[in-house]
Amino acid sequence: MATKTSRPRAASSAPIPPSDSSEPAATTSRKQTQAGVSSAPAVTAVEMGARQREISVSEFFTKNRHLLGFDNPRKALLTCVKEAVDNSLDACEEAGILPDVTVKLEIVTTGQTPVAPSQATRFRITVTDNGPGIVRQQIPRVFAKLLYGSKFHRMRMSRGQQGIGISAAGMYGQLTTGKPVKVISRTGPRAAAHYFEVQIDTKKNEPLVHENKQIEWHQPQGTEVTLEVEGRYQKGRASVDEWLEQTSIANPHVRLTYRTPEGETKEYPRSYHELPPSPREIKPHPYGIEFGALLKMLQDTKSQTVAGFLAGDFCRVSPALAEEMCKAAKLSPTTKPRDVKPQAAEGLYHTIQATKIMAPPTNCISPIGEKAILSGLYKQIKGEFYTAVSRPPAVYRGYPFVIEAGLAFGKGPEEATKPQQASVPLAEGEDQGHESELARVIRYANRVPLLYQQSACSTFKAVLSTTWRNYGVTQSRGALPAGPMVIFVHMASVWVPFTSESKEAIADYDEIQKEITLALREAGRRLGIFLRRRERAASEFRRRNIFDLYIEEVVAACNRLKGGTLPTERLKAQLHKIASSRTGGLKTDEALGKTGAGPEGLPHSIIVTAEGIEGETEIAQQAPVSQADSPAPMPPDSSPTPKSPARGRRVVKPTPVSVNSKATGKAKGAGAQQEMFAAEPVQAKKAAPRRTSPRKTSSGAARPTRKRT
Repeated sequence: MATKTSRPRAASSAPIPPSDSSEPAATTSRKQTQAGVSSAPAVTAVEMGARQREISVSEFFTKNRHLLGFDNPRKALLTCVKEAVDNSLDACEEAGILPDVTVKLEIVTTGQTPVAPSQATRFRITVTDNGPGIVRQQIPRVFAKLLYGSKFHRMRMSRGQQGIGISAAGMYGQLTTGKPVKVISRTGPRAAAHYFEVQIDTKKNEPLVHENKQIEWHQPQGTEVTLEVEGRYQKGRASVDEWLEQTSIANPHVRLTYRTPEGETKEYPRSYHELPPSPREIKPHPYGIEFGALLKMLQDTKSQTVAGFLAGDFCRVSPALAEEMCKAAKLSPTTKPRDVKPQAAEGLYHTIQATKIMAPPTNCISPIGEKAILSGLYKQIKGEFYTAVSRPPAVYRGYPFVIEAGLAFGKGPEEATKPQQASVPLAEGEDQGHESELARVIRYANRVPLLYQQSACSTFKAVLSTTWRNYGVTQSRGALPAGPMVIFVHMASVWVPFTSESKEAIADYDEIQKEITLALREAGRRLGIFLRRRERAASEFRRRNIFDLYIEEVVAACNRLKGGTLPTERLKAQLHKIASSRTGGLKTDEALGKTGAGPEGLPHSIIVTAEGIEGETEIAQQAPVSQADSPAPMPPDSSPTPKSPARGRRVVKPTPVSVNSKATGKAKGAGAQQEMFAAEPVQAKKAAPRRTSPRKTSSGAARPTRKRT
């Protein structure tokens, strides 16, 4: 008995492992809880290992669809339209076809009662193009497999980059409505049209084909994609309507037809009838690779020597330069790439970065061009002044890129000539209405509008950092410039550094920020020249009108003094010439758009006045103006000639608003006028009245000149 009682005492004093405990499970759990130990059962390493499994990219983006731009219904509707239109434009341009794209939005109603577009929650999106079509075998993977495409591995400019967009739009429709993606494609007039209904198997990231058949289709060639998604339609900023309008500005060679949910059809006609130059694929630049990428390229190359690898797998590396880099890295040029050790590869990498290599070629980029930018801005935006700037190619991380900027200023001559309301006294701290109107910034990357995450974009930061006050535009500290102005910025590159997979903002690289700032400064300088020239010319024109008011009285008085024998018309013409020469002459008329001549000193610019168009008149005549009240372009031969105003009529040219004017018509003397309007044309000098000085005799006395008969 003693032996039996001693064992429980020993057991009570020493802890017993859980497997040897004879106490009930509830008692043990209660004791562990009281001691502060979690009641969850422990998991062994074997059990944790059994839970590990591969995650499909489709499953990842199903849970994180906000990374692709599907974080709210309104933005999701825009993203679906954007991805489908981008694919259509890329396919047409690569095939050398002028794109004709039709976008149709329809409301899908579940009941019998119709729903207003602003109240609808489900839409059917149909995008049709006239592109080359898609071969039948590739259709399921193109529209129902993430990270599948032809653009990721190519070093050339394109709108799409990752092979996610249109498949992600189909996945969003599958998640929200359960409907498959419907695709019709035909590769030529003699080929059959194929109809598919596909969805994504999110566990395997593979397409599921629900239907595949041949059908009759009215189009001889092209592709039509239909998605049914949950969304919200609302006009205004960051809407489908604004995105299509901005797409038409940056792609004037595209003809867009948009059928709204209300049943309205909007046409964005083609204003530029030439395709942009087709970009060519290039090899990676040595400055754009990292050490890990170099190691992988050494293992995957087909070259037999390191020198051949450097010269054949990179651009801008000649065989002679490749041998020099191998010698500098203390590596034999004939070494096989797979035999290069990591230490030797690291030395080769540092040698490449230290070697001076020519910048990569720019034929892989297809910028919009100044003329096309002017055509797009003039077609869609009403204003008085348009200009476009294209910067020379630059490089970031070995990737070439080009920055282009455009600017539209003013409200159009019709708005400028409207009678303004009388100014009302303002309270302290209150400002005029036009001053509170901030400039609008439209951003593009590879011809695609960027509507979201504006404050995170390098483009917007460059606009804020530009001192617009130097160019005659009002600007508060840390804010956008004030006034009726639209600022256009486009980045074209083989690889645009977006901040996220949704491709909504450009990353803030120093090289990119610098090029955007330089382009904006050049556009601002041209705007400043226009504003100063217009303001000075308007001041001189007002002075001329004052002179003209008194010419009739002066001529009548002189005629009375001469007893009615004075040639009044001749005297009147001479006085008009004197008044014109004293107030700037033809320079004033040119600055006010009264001669039809181009804006001198403002290349790639358009100036719109009530009398007509100056500058790139051919572009303005080619561009069909969408607004009904926009000015009609005038042919170059029908430019109006300046006429003297009638007696008693004072013509005042309105000046642009939101301009910091320091000189308001206070130019004094002929010296100031010559300084303002220097380099007058030769014909202006010929038109000025010739002065005849009396001849002097040998004695120094003046002798009257004899007129020739």
